[in-house]
Amino acid sequence: MMLHLHNLLPRSPPSSSSSGNSLFLIGHHHHHVNNWKSSCQLEETIRFSHNNHKKRLRPSRIRSSLPSIDQLTNARVIYSVAPSMGHNQEAHPESHFRVPAIVNALEEMKLTSKFRGSEVIELQHFEPASTDDIASVHARAYVSGLEKVMDQALEKGLIVIDGSGPTYATSTTFQESIVAAGAGLALVDSVVAASKINKDSPTGFALIRPPGHHAIPQGPMGFCIFGNVAIAARHAQRVHGLKRVFIIDFDVHHGNGTNDAFYDDPDVFFLSFHQDGSYPGTGKFDEVGTGDGLGTTLNLPLPGGSGDTTIRTVFDEVIVPCAQRFKPDIILVSAGYDGHVLDPLANLQLTTGTYYMLASSIKQLAKDLCGGRCVFFLEGGYNLTSLSYSVADTFRALLGDKSLASEFDNPNILYEEPTQKVKQAIQRIKCIHSL
Repeated sequence: MMLHLHNLLPRSPPSSSSSGNSLFLIGHHHHHVNNWKSSCQLEETIRFSHNNHKKRLRPSRIRSSLPSIDQLTNARVIYSVAPSMGHNQEAHPESHFRVPAIVNALEEMKLTSKFRGSEVIELQHFEPASTDDIASVHARAYVSGLEKVMDQALEKGLIVIDGSGPTYATSTTFQESIVAAGAGLALVDSVVAASKINKDSPTGFALIRPPGHHAIPQGPMGFCIFGNVAIAARHAQRVHGLKRVFIIDFDVHHGNGTNDAFYDDPDVFFLSFHQDGSYPGTGKFDEVGTGDGLGTTLNLPLPGGSGDTTIRTVFDEVIVPCAQRFKPDIILVSAGYDGHVLDPLANLQLTTGTYYMLASSIKQLAKDLCGGRCVFFLEGGYNLTSLSYSVADTFRALLGDKSLASEFDNPNILYEEPTQKVKQAIQRIKCIHSL
């Protein structure tokens, strides 16, 4: 039995990053689904934000249960957790063990509020994203179509919703995906609130799944259901009036969904560096935006084997000048840890130390340019050990602690970086973007 979701979707010209129509394929695969219910049903606070384009007031939500002003004053890291335990397919790399592995590492390495007191806040109660939040990026037909097939998923166990990923859904996927997106929105709210009382706002980190950066406006793709970062960018603009959003995507794969969502938007700068030739094959040098958005998309494909030295150079010579020129009001980060040398899905050779350096440099950039307003969103990372160590070292960087990467990284497994190819790639991107 096959459900043709694409009949519900708006007709749009095929984009190079779209894997064609999204099919909701019902498989007779009986799959155990955990009943994981969101404890997030708190009453919503309605705030009216002025929409300049339409010259009318419309309700927008500030999510309930933000930390108090006192808590925000002392915090250095605010994080939220949405593990989506019911969204799981056996032996799939994007498994429900990913977020718990990170949370366990944070506990073991004494990086939670239990050990760090007021420096670290975990947002315990946050609302799921609303349909309007999701529809600020995705076609409403996709959102309602996904919600409708949940009953069939309950009956059949598992649905393949995008064959190229392969991206799947279980009966809890819709609910858990809106909770994951909501976790990111609540962090944006908290970080913005903190920035009003503190020149150096704490950094947010959404420990969430399913990931989001491949989900295109028309549907799911590449393990991703909803574009968490893209939805947060629209929320920052609509609810908080933060007009200019700078998105850094350091996942090993190109964030084609985020790329597509803002391709013609001059107010969102999307910058991705990723492994050349990796899934989904998009993110070429010449993808630079279109129309009013010409120049506010930067894609830097890096040769396989690129490592720490490459990324430091990319940060200093590409990311910093781009951000300085764009002058963002907030920085959002698609934090994928699948570029790690131990990750099975690609072959860059980033180390735990590379992620520490990136986090610490991005935090400083946000401090210099936009009052410290910065939120990280978990994307890829499929070796549970390197993923959890790298996220823990990211937390250390954000807390201002020294890195413990040397206890985990083994320099003996690294090989020489393709310096010449890297140099050419960086020269080429600097030339295209006049950096």
